[in-house]
Amino acid sequence: MRGKQKHVRRGSVALSAAALLAVGLVPGAADAVTTTTGDASAGWCTMELGSVTAGGAHRSQRITAGAPPTRTNDHVVAPGLYPDPVRLSTSTFSSPDPRGVYVAGIAISGATMGYTGYTLVGGNKFDPGSIRRETYTGDYSDIVAFDRSYYREGLSAPVGSLYGLRSDGVLLRWMSVPETWQVTGASPGFAPVKAMTLISKAPFYDTFLANTQRGALYTIHIPRTSPMNPVVKRVRDRTWQNFEFLKASKCGNHGTLLLGIDKDTQTAHLYAVGHANGTATVIQGLGKVPGIFNDPTYFRFAPLNDPHVGE
Repeated sequence: MRGKQKHVRRGSVALSAAALLAVGLVPGAADAVTTTTGDASAGWCTMELGSVTAGGAHRSQRITAGAPPTRTNDHVVAPGLYPDPVRLSTSTFSSPDPRGVYVAGIAISGATMGYTGYTLVGGNKFDPGSIRRETYTGDYSDIVAFDRSYYREGLSAPVGSLYGLRSDGVLLRWMSVPETWQVTGASPGFAPVKAMTLISKAPFYDTFLANTQRGALYTIHIPRTSPMNPVVKRVRDRTWQNFEFLKASKCGNHGTLLLGIDKDTQTAHLYAVGHANGTATVIQGLGKVPGIFNDPTYFRFAPLNDPHVGE
């Protein structure tokens, strides 16, 4: 299916009631945090952080929880993968391949959204000849945050959703249908959001953690029903405004390992987040991650049945 064009309908959809986020919060000193999430500080929770470099390569590095956290296994996975600069990328999922591992994800380059997949022979050797590309028609230049949820339980049919935040504050949901992605929901009122990351998924909902331009932190619970009616809960009032990227992975039975990346300072900080429960959510700051974080965009390498149970 190399180079195949797919049409994505972005036409009019019924807008649900606005899920307005609070604004006007004043940034201040860092939130006080307490810890009841010993799992992360024990140092066994990890995140396989991915990025697209300025040269279009897939890069991987392992972030391990601890106080302080550590960064290891930094290497280029797939050199020269993208011919054009990539602005945003969903999590990139891996699955077994007869020759090793197949890696695939969806990314936005300029105004174009497309799928890219490739094989790692033996699980680690990139095969340039295995690259598959699919391009979805439409203008995505106004998408400023982007992620994907893929859920499958047992032998049931998988549920796949794409979420994109437009620059005008409208949160969009696309559902996978044969030969296309189709807009199935939209909700205005999210203009204050700066970054968002999936922390929980289930047969009937997805939940994101999002920060705002003025430093607040919220959960956005999105039922899979139509019309799309997100439920927004405040987690923190301030101090989260510096992160252009938020990335999350499961940690413990009901917790989340959260990475915040500040593009201005090219730094990253790691947090252990307890089960999401509004302002009662426990957040443990684990500290600054070693290294320089200056790639244009970041994502996670994840297994196909990637668990998220943060809410």
